Amino acid sequence: MLGRSGYRALPLGDFDRFQQSSFGFLGSQKGCLSPERGGVGPGADAPQSWPSYLCHGLISFLGFLLLLITFPVSGWFALKIVPTYERMIVFRLGRIRTPQGPGMILLLPFIDSFQRVDLRTRAFNVPPCKLASKDGAVLSVGADVQFRIWDPVLSVMTVKDLNTATRMTAQNAMTKALLKRPLREIQMEKLKISDQLLLEINDVTRAWGLEVDRVELAVEAVLQPPQDSPAGPSLDSTLQQLALHFLGGGLSSGAGGAPPPGPADAVEMVSEVEPPAPPGGSGPSLKQPVAEGLLTALQPFLSEALVGQIGACYQLNVLLPSGAQSTYFLDLTTGHGRVGHGVPDGIPDVVVEMAEADLRALLCRELRPLGAYMSGRLKVKGDLAVAMKLEAVLRALK
Repeated sequence: MLGRSGYRALPLGDFDRFQQSSFGFLGSQKGCLSPERGGVGPGADAPQSWPSYLCHGLISFLGFLLLLITFPVSGWFALKIVPTYERMIVFRLGRIRTPQGPGMILLLPFIDSFQRVDLRTRAFNVPPCKLASKDGAVLSVGADVQFRIWDPVLSVMTVKDLNTATRMTAQNAMTKALLKRPLREIQMEKLKISDQLLLEINDVTRAWGLEVDRVELAVEAVLQPPQDSPAGPSLDSTLQQLALHFLGGGLSSGAGGAPPPGPADAVEMVSEVEPPAPPGGSGPSLKQPVAEGLLTALQPFLSEALVGQIGACYQLNVLLPSGAQSTYFLDLTTGHGRVGHGVPDGIPDVVVEMAEADLRALLCRELRPLGAYMSGRLKVKGDLAVAMKLEAVLRALK
């Protein structure tokens, strides 16, 4: 079988290269008087010595003699029927024998143990997990995988839990492949990525006697757009105007000019490219008031309902463009909540560190707390679940 990527599947007829069993003392029980030398496949046992051969043959003969004496009662327990789509792996005195089946199999009581192996194609799904792509996008991705066993001996000898091992291999291969690609490439080349995953998974599972026939990548949802993509029309315009108002006000006051009219606040953002104010003015206010103004603007939106929903105290360490660090607090434990400059009165539940630009992006809804944390732009010290409740604060700004 030749896949889309050129991978040649192992033929189903490979099962039949093993000796097939037939009923009888010298058929399915071949080797009871002259045990097979070694085992089968890469997991073969070491060759037995002649004393071991003699003991093995003697015990097998006694077991078969007991079977004949107690027949037909013992036949109900010693005879097993193996369908065409299965093989039976028999261990005689702990040593593996050639796969048995299909048909009727005779097992020696007390000295034979067996394990059935299903050769039919099986499938499982890799549950959707959150991954960060190369361009900073956060997406939920899963996969559907189909596989079959082509060597029953290897599948029993090399791995204990075949399904779990294959699932973990597929998930690790998917994670490594998607971390190296941007979101657009993942969406446009899902078939190519699926073929590459097929090859990578088969490189690992082939030694287990297992072959993966098909891998289908499924992008469930994009939780966070790429960080370098422009802001779309879905952003909250009120929050954008609020941020632009404080940014424009801080820049205008630093230049010494009069504040512009209200309707032209968004247009006055062009003042960012103007030359800086001469020394002696309120130079330091060009940077620090941006974070202070944005956080102070949260005060009118705080309420008792928000305090009851969150009930936590946050310390915000904001890294300014100058390299200095400014500390603020957001106390949502009592009353209507408070926000201000400095450390909180008590011990904060969570300490959050971010850059001033990332704080601005959060308040403008260009960045979500989860996406900022997964991309490394938001550092959390404390309970991560409590830190993610900041999303409720941002929703309250609507």
